[in-house]
Amino acid sequence: MSSISRSTLLLKNISITKNLGAVRCITKKVQDVPTHTGQKWDSDDYRLARFTLAPKQVNSSWAVNLIAEVPPKEVTERVVWCDGGSGPEGHPRVYINVDKPGNHSCGYCGLRFVKKEHH
Repeated sequence: MSSISRSTLLLKNISITKNLGAVRCITKKVQDVPTHTGQKWDSDDYRLARFTLAPKQVNSSWAVNLIAEVPPKEVTERVVWCDGGSGPEGHPRVYINVDKPGNHSCGYCGLRFVKKEHH
């Protein structure tokens, strides 16, 4: 995007915010919050203009961390199935072979299964 079109976008943003009762100062530096993928823009990036009236909201509870807190489910069968829950909360049923030692996770939801050793 050329510098002319960036300045045009900023001028349009200022005119829109003046009509809303808020004026954005172009020289004000806004510190960006990184997302779960590590995306973070420089403080002078024009894409931060969308966060002038409200701060950028980033969810700190990432799914990969939440699913890691769930302990693996111990099973005695060689093959188990996972549907992620009941009804609309779940996913298509998948079958998981748990013959080999260690945790085996579902490809859809990440729930883990481990074969319980019994003699």
